[in-house]
Amino acid sequence: MGEMSGFQLGVMGALFLSVASSVSIVICNKALMSNLGFQFATTLTSWHLMVTYCSLHAALRLNLFEKKAIDMKTVVMFGMLNGISIGLLNLSLGFNSIGFYQMTKLAIIPFTVLLETIFFNKQFSNNIKLSLSILLMGVGIASVTDLQLNLVGTILSLLAIVTTCIGQILTNTIQKRLNVSSTQLLYQSAPFQSAILFLTGPFVDQFLTKQNVYAYKYSPLVLGFIVVSCLIAVLVNFSTFLVIGKTSPVTYQVLGHLKTCLVLAFGYTLLHDPFTWRNILGILVAVVGMGMYSYFCTNEAKRKQPHPSPPPPVKDKDANTPLLASPQPKESKDSAV
Repeated sequence: MGEMSGFQLGVMGALFLSVASSVSIVICNKALMSNLGFQFATTLTSWHLMVTYCSLHAALRLNLFEKKAIDMKTVVMFGMLNGISIGLLNLSLGFNSIGFYQMTKLAIIPFTVLLETIFFNKQFSNNIKLSLSILLMGVGIASVTDLQLNLVGTILSLLAIVTTCIGQILTNTIQKRLNVSSTQLLYQSAPFQSAILFLTGPFVDQFLTKQNVYAYKYSPLVLGFIVVSCLIAVLVNFSTFLVIGKTSPVTYQVLGHLKTCLVLAFGYTLLHDPFTWRNILGILVAVVGMGMYSYFCTNEAKRKQPHPSPPPPVKDKDANTPLLASPQPKESKDSAV
């Protein structure tokens, strides 16, 4: 019972950290890109991952966590896949309208459910599907504005959906099958994610913004915001792996749409962004969907918990057996990919 309460507290802490850090970095990046004119999102993301790796390396040196060996092929492929998915999402935004980009993000949830059902035989109840449908409808009402289709943009969006879903499913699968923590996986994969974005980011950003990131004039204020953004990104990247490892890729996507609603509400209350009845209605519908999803997930988790069986009767021949007898050591086998 104590272990279950501790696990639930860990999940709640991971969810809170993810929401708080994600909303904070959106605020910081909005000021950096909208007010200060620094538009190089992909390159900035590569810097985020570099700082994340350096921070985790320092934590490793301080013995705050232990490094665990993971098959190099798995780490390289996983890191590159996540890096590519980020680049494709940025390209999708560049080739599509804001509305179609939001539809791309919405499509990640049903596609993740489809992949987990087909390849992992994971079953989702009708209640879960209903709550996800209501959630998607609410976020769609609140955030989707216009839909302008083009062939290149559609292909990029499909590739972004596929790579993002597979990357998030692998995040959950690798942690559970190889028994590695979110910190251990992030530490080993961050260099490869950062490298692929560092190499491709300047070209992607120049294609989208018609500006060169290295020709940009960096003022002390811009550099200060970049440093703050990178520091917050450490928490964002860590909490992303933590949430997916403790819950599931679908739950992480649901959490992502909660962040979308919070950012919309924040933009209205503090930044005085345009806000209509449609935004309000969409956020309310999305909150209802998220509440239903949380309720159904909690109930299903309780039903799946094994009921403790009564202890077997003590036989006479065991009467002299010490209560604190040390168990015999068992041979352990390392997990293999």
